[in-house]
Amino acid sequence: MRRSVWTAVIVGLCALLARTAAAAAAGPAFAVSYPVAAGATALDGRVILLVSRDLTREPRSHVSPDALLDSPFLFGLNVEALKPGDKALLDDAAFGWPARRLSALPEGDYLVQAVLNRYETFHLADGRVLMLPPDQGEGQQWTRKPGNLYSTPLKVHIDPARPTAWALSLDQTIPPIARKTDTAFVRHIRIRSALLSRFWGRDVYLGAHVLVPRDFDAHPEAHYPLMVFHGHYPEDISEFRPEPPEADLKPDYSERFHLAGYNRIQQREAWAFYHKWISPKFPRFLVVEIEHANPYYDDSYAVNSANLGPYGDAINTELIPEVERRFRGLGQGWARFTYGGSTGGWEALATQVFYPDLYNGAFAACPDPIDFRAYTLVNLYADANAYMRQGEAVVIERPAQRDYLGEISATQRDSNYAELAQGDLGRSGGQYDIWQAVFGPAGANGYPAPIFDKLSGRIDPAVAAYWREHYDLSHILERDWAALAPKLQGKIHIYVGSADTYYLTDAVYFAQARLEALKPPYQGEIAYGDRAEHCWNGDPTLPNALSRLHYDFQYLPRMIERMEKTAPKGADLTSWRY
Repeated sequence: MRRSVWTAVIVGLCALLARTAAAAAAGPAFAVSYPVAAGATALDGRVILLVSRDLTREPRSHVSPDALLDSPFLFGLNVEALKPGDKALLDDAAFGWPARRLSALPEGDYLVQAVLNRYETFHLADGRVLMLPPDQGEGQQWTRKPGNLYSTPLKVHIDPARPTAWALSLDQTIPPIARKTDTAFVRHIRIRSALLSRFWGRDVYLGAHVLVPRDFDAHPEAHYPLMVFHGHYPEDISEFRPEPPEADLKPDYSERFHLAGYNRIQQREAWAFYHKWISPKFPRFLVVEIEHANPYYDDSYAVNSANLGPYGDAINTELIPEVERRFRGLGQGWARFTYGGSTGGWEALATQVFYPDLYNGAFAACPDPIDFRAYTLVNLYADANAYMRQGEAVVIERPAQRDYLGEISATQRDSNYAELAQGDLGRSGGQYDIWQAVFGPAGANGYPAPIFDKLSGRIDPAVAAYWREHYDLSHILERDWAALAPKLQGKIHIYVGSADTYYLTDAVYFAQARLEALKPPYQGEIAYGDRAEHCWNGDPTLPNALSRLHYDFQYLPRMIERMEKTAPKGADLTSWRY
């Protein structure tokens, strides 16, 4: 080996040792590496360090944006071309939440674990070259993504007075996820999207879980209405269970609903729906849940966007027609409906608005912000900062999550800093990052243009103006109502709890004022659940914990009434009613 190479190696080792020593002086540090057995090639991605005070659970098992109070400490560091045996050093330079730096951790015993969320290089059709985490069939969840590496949890004692450096080996790999198999009632399809493959510069697939009616195979003459249930990445058809509830299922406790044994309730209700589905007089139709996870989130929001590509067109002009072809859908707008809650509520409404002729009604429960004057609690057009309200002498942090009594469990800053620890440049897979990716333009660096600075919370008015014109559904309905009215009258139904967990109620208030002022009238429905948290879906007769399990039949009477009222002359209203 030449002297210059030896010199470079020695200089590099000295730099690493010096950095390790400096980190030790400032606080704890963790040198993360992976063995040759875990991968022979260099890897790109984000090393996420989890430091948990709970010594009874694997740290990666309780990372959730919906339960930040239950989260471990998170720290993140990007790595590029990390080779087997190389050390990625997480020290005080790593961004952390809720402790900004490792040196800010209080003294105590912790369970520590590291995960490498692997990135790949994407060459987009427009020339952008981006480093992103591809979905691997798990719904963009880095804690359980196949191919991600992780370390065995290590118990450590952290003492700020005695800084220590530890080594963590990413010696385990998350295994692949098996594809679902077809059953008598649940079928699965997967198609290559030509539109999305062209955008992303690689093969992109869309999937669907399809719930078929009783005696579907025995009635080849029947053609069916289609109900598209929008929502987060579905593992399979939701709330449908042909098997009896497990007799020995250990009851859990739902903090959200303050219910013991909620897992048992879910199984019971899913089994009850199965019996409705197979009963002689139950209407026959197709239920579809869509797989459209992408490098930014567990779904695409079912619209065309600058950063995710033409998912709206791909779903509605490629996937849905293929579902109807294979499963004998009626294939006409009067016989299609959309519904869903939260992300799915926004998607249901957006699909109806952007594809008004393709669907005959949208039932949008607890939708993500449909009016950006209330982007949760932020007015993107009037506020200067998303994280705080500035008074004359006081600064108030804006909340992001609450319970139905108003108890706050996270602030806007908390939610966004937790995402930033898990991924920069909008790559966390989190809620705020996907809103930014879907609703915004591409930034100068090729990644989604931030709606606000992730560190300071400062809002970018130019990006907010782009959001308004492209994805503010309330504004778009008002702006385009002259053309949309003949296509949308009677089709819009919106439901939300007055105490929505994520402050989604206010956007519905704003949208309602606009909708009710439209001429001609929108002829739809908006309702609020008293003291109901996320995700109230319009049933005032049952508690939210139960009604949220009834999406697939709750709106059915109104759908059938709508079809009978609007079906064109000669339409098939009988073959599917055997």
